[in-house]
Amino acid sequence: MKNYRITVNGTSYDVTVEELAAGAVAAPVSAPAAAPAPVAAPAPAAPAAKSAGAGSIKVASPMPGKILDIKVKNGDAVKKGQVVLILEAMKMENEVVAPEDGTIASIDTTVGAMVETGDTLATLN
Repeated sequence: MKNYRITVNGTSYDVTVEELAAGAVAAPVSAPAAAPAPVAAPAPAAPAAKSAGAGSIKVASPMPGKILDIKVKNGDAVKKGQVVLILEAMKMENEVVAPEDGTIASIDTTVGAMVETGDTLATLN
């Protein structure tokens, strides 16, 4: 048997290691005690209800990220290519633009929200 002191993340531990002769097989080590059963996570909250006047043209998230700013509000007229909101992805600010001319029917996200690719961020009429 050899004694060693090891340090893991700043905490020191004293350990004892058994030396085996060449060709010797170590006796099986009993399995550690079973971990407690994981606690079931609560069901995710239902997504926010869409505005009553949700439009037929969707402005979708082009990539996963975080909403930094919303540049329009319900009822605003927008032109194709106009910035609707700013999405941060991989530490870069990306402009999400209107896919065509229209009027903002609903804003389906909030500043600070995390979104995935394809999530509806707003709708136009």
